[in-house]
Amino acid sequence: PQASAPAAPGPAPAPAQGQDAVLAARLAERSIGRQDAPVTVIEYFSLTCGHCAAFHRDTLPQVKRDLVESGRLRIVYRDFPLDQTGLMAAMVARALPAERYDAFIATLFATQDRWAFNRNADPRVELFRIAALAGMSRETFDAVIADEALARGIMEARVAGQTAHNVTSTPTFVFGSRVVPGNMPFDRFAQNVAEAR
Repeated sequence: PQASAPAAPGPAPAPAQGQDAVLAARLAERSIGRQDAPVTVIEYFSLTCGHCAAFHRDTLPQVKRDLVESGRLRIVYRDFPLDQTGLMAAMVARALPAERYDAFIATLFATQDRWAFNRNADPRVELFRIAALAGMSRETFDAVIADEALARGIMEARVAGQTAHNVTSTPTFVFGSRVVPGNMPFDRFAQNVAEAR
């Protein structure tokens, strides 16, 4: 889908020292694969994007199995929320321990119809149900979705992606110096990885 940014929160008071460390940890890079892999691919995605969900469901499992686990590829995840619900989901995902991030993202994509597109349900209620299964308390969840500094950090990273890689839709992949928008099957993804070497 084409990008139209959710509203960014306004300036917030400076966080206390301990909060700085928590915020920095939540905004730190999320990736899979070895740091020294010969190819690094950046994926810009929105958790409310159906094309992103299709990539994560249909292509990413084979990418992980054939390219990431063999040490040939590292994938860096970059949030590019398309709406307020996508921003809220990204905030919740980033508030979980980093080692749970990848599995949680996969769960959100697998259950997207339930929490992102269900007109009969409040996305907050459905998101909390999924977050609770990942070990997040109600108190933490409520604090996270109200965290304006976290929302602003994610939106600033989104703007940086637009600036650095001219991202206008999701998913968008950066293979070395080549920016390739759109979902793709494994063969095409693997070809782009080979060319990036």
